[in-house]
Amino acid sequence: MSMHMLRRLFVTVLLLVPAISGAQRGEVSGVAFIDANGNGVRDNGERGLANVVVSNQDAVVATDAAGVYRLPREANGVLFVSVPDGYRAVGAFWRRMDEMTATVDFPLAPIARSTEFTFIHASDTHIAPAVVARTERFRALADSLNPAFVIITGDLVKDALRVGETEATGYYELFKREAALFKQPLWTVPGNHENFGIERDKSKVSTAHPLYGRKMYHHYQGPDYYSFNFGGVHFVGLNTVDIDDQWYYGHVDSLQLAWLERDLAQVPPTMPVVTFNHIPFFSSFDGLSGYRDEPPAPTLITVNGKTAFRHTVSNAGDVLAVLRKRQHVLALGGHIHAGEQIVYEVDGLKTRFNQTPAIVGPSSGAGMQFVSGFTLYTVRNGVIDAGRFIPLGMDKEK
Repeated sequence: MSMHMLRRLFVTVLLLVPAISGAQRGEVSGVAFIDANGNGVRDNGERGLANVVVSNQDAVVATDAAGVYRLPREANGVLFVSVPDGYRAVGAFWRRMDEMTATVDFPLAPIARSTEFTFIHASDTHIAPAVVARTERFRALADSLNPAFVIITGDLVKDALRVGETEATGYYELFKREAALFKQPLWTVPGNHENFGIERDKSKVSTAHPLYGRKMYHHYQGPDYYSFNFGGVHFVGLNTVDIDDQWYYGHVDSLQLAWLERDLAQVPPTMPVVTFNHIPFFSSFDGLSGYRDEPPAPTLITVNGKTAFRHTVSNAGDVLAVLRKRQHVLALGGHIHAGEQIVYEVDGLKTRFNQTPAIVGPSSGAGMQFVSGFTLYTVRNGVIDAGRFIPLGMDKEK
C-alpha cells in the first residue's frame, strides 16, 4: 500500500470518529450570569459572573472570568449554585441531574447589598392538613417582620419515615405549596421525617424505590446540604440525619464532610460562618427529657459496633474540626422542639449552638413547658445578635 493511500485511510478513520459531548463524558457545564432583566434566560449583553461557586454536592468549583464552570455529572445527584453576596437566584438555585442536559446555566439577579439585615430561624413544621394553620400563622408573622430570608431546619413534613408513597408525597406537595407563598427566600434542610420509607416494617417501602431515603427530599427540595452568602456572612445548610438500616441518627457522612471542607476553602478566613441543620451538634435535652429505651426514637443507637446518642450529631467533633478552620460563630438546630442556647469559646472563637422551638406545637421536659414559635436574628456588619424569640400565639393554655 502506497503512502498516499495510507494518508487517505487515516483521514477517513478520523472523519468517522464521532464527537464526544460533555454529557457522554459524564460532565455538566454552564455559565453563572447576571440576569439583568430577571427573565431566567441569558440575553445578549448579559455577562458571566466570575468566582461563583457551583457544586454537585461533592466537587466544588468557582466560575472563571467568563462565568463558566465545569463539573462531573453525578448519577441521580443534585447540582447547585452557592448564591453569591449581592445576588439572588432567578428561579431555583439547584437542578436535578436526571433532568439536566450537558449545559446548565445559573441566572443571578443583582440585589441591594446590605451590612444590616434580619433573618428568621424556624423548625419542625411537620406539615399536614390538620396543622397547616400553624404554618399559615408562621408565614403571616414572617411577612409582617419582612426578614431578608427564612431558614427552616427540617422536619418539614409530618412523616415520610414510616408511611407509603401516596401519603408521603401528599405531605411534600402540601409543604411545596405553602413554601411557595412565602414572600421571602426560603432555605430548608431535611429532618428525620423527610427520609422516605426507611422504617420499612411500617412503610412497606422497598429500598429499590426510586424515592427511597434521601431521594424524596432531593426530588422536592433539592440539595440536602449546600451553602449561600448574604450580607457578608456565609450560610451552610447541613444534613445531620444519617440512616443505618431502618433507623435515623445524628451524623454527618464522609462525603458531606469532604464537601464541607471544599466549600469552606472558597470562603475568606475572616468571613463569619453560620450553619443550620436539623439534629443539633449538642443539646441538654436528652438530660431534660430523660433516657428512653423504647421505640420509635430511643436515646441511644449502635452503628458499626459503636454506641452513641441518637439525637445529637455523633461525630460533631469531626465536623467542628472542619468548621473551626473558619469563623464559625453560630450553629442553628431544630429537632428538640424547644429553645436552647449553648455557648463554647475555644482559642478566642466563641460559637453559639442555638435550637429554636417547633412550629407544629409546644413541648415539655423535666416539668417545663416550651411554647411554639421561631427566632428572629439581626445582623450588623457581620455580627449576629442573640436572637429574639417570637411565639406563634396558637398554644392552648393549660
